[in-house]
Amino acid sequence: MRLLSIFVVAEKCLLLKQTCRNYSSVTASNLAFVPSSRPLDSIKLEELQDFVLRSKKLFVLTGAGMSTESGIPDYRSEGVGLYARTAIRPIQHSEFIHSAKGRQRYWARNYVGWPLFCCHQPNVAHDVLSKWENLGKLHWLVTQNVDALHSKAGSQRLTELHGCTHRVICLGCGDVTPRRYLQDKFTALNPGWAEEAHGIAPDGDVFLTDEQVKNFCVPSCESCGGTLKPDVTLFGDIVNKEKVNFIYERVAESDAVLVAGSSLQVYSGYRFIIAAYEKKIPIALLNIGDTRADRQATLKINARCGEVLSCILHL
Repeated sequence: MRLLSIFVVAEKCLLLKQTCRNYSSVTASNLAFVPSSRPLDSIKLEELQDFVLRSKKLFVLTGAGMSTESGIPDYRSEGVGLYARTAIRPIQHSEFIHSAKGRQRYWARNYVGWPLFCCHQPNVAHDVLSKWENLGKLHWLVTQNVDALHSKAGSQRLTELHGCTHRVICLGCGDVTPRRYLQDKFTALNPGWAEEAHGIAPDGDVFLTDEQVKNFCVPSCESCGGTLKPDVTLFGDIVNKEKVNFIYERVAESDAVLVAGSSLQVYSGYRFIIAAYEKKIPIALLNIGDTRADRQATLKINARCGEVLSCILHL
């Protein structure tokens, strides 16, 4: 009987490996911003498959590592993240609110980067989670990303923890409009303004100098003349309590938690893993590199999200 079990495990691992090889050949050109990782551990892969299969109400938290395979860089990855490649840092909430020059710099960089950023498409990892939702496997999905790729993949049981750059909000009247509408306003206000970008940042920004942006004009809200801001939680700001409490409720309803593509360095996402751990809900981590929750996890796989999730696509 034991020998039979070993053969069954070996056969399952072989099938998983074949699926992963198929994935790797398709997506190799999209890995410029993905840090290196060791070859997949077939036993760990099978353990994650079993972890997901056992769950009836799976809660998933995703981070920037989900989207690097779609060509969007992250902040912290070794060697390829923004912090490793440049000394440039994202704008802080306080600077955006209180500095007209800070807003001018942000929107100029965003204007140049938007045409490329808005065209990024979901990768296989996003598609897998959308399929799990359709199958009734996924109870709720929370993403720390602001790139709308989960929505593009069709996910609906979704909370965008830090908002979404595809929306713009007025700080005066609260009106929310699609970001794409703002692009035409920028163009009309800045005829002939064209600057070459020097690199790309995670949230749709590009690298421009102060000299390049000094004459850039920023539109105001058409309804009230107020200040326009991306509908995201900028660094230094906090997520509103209603959203946080809603997510805590979804965690409490779940029977397992999967973290995909996040080091959990930002507390706004990590707190939900703490809550799951305190409720003795099993936690699986899928991420390249260490996370804040390594000691709390039932299972940890150090690999790319698309590479792993594509292997357990067929539940």
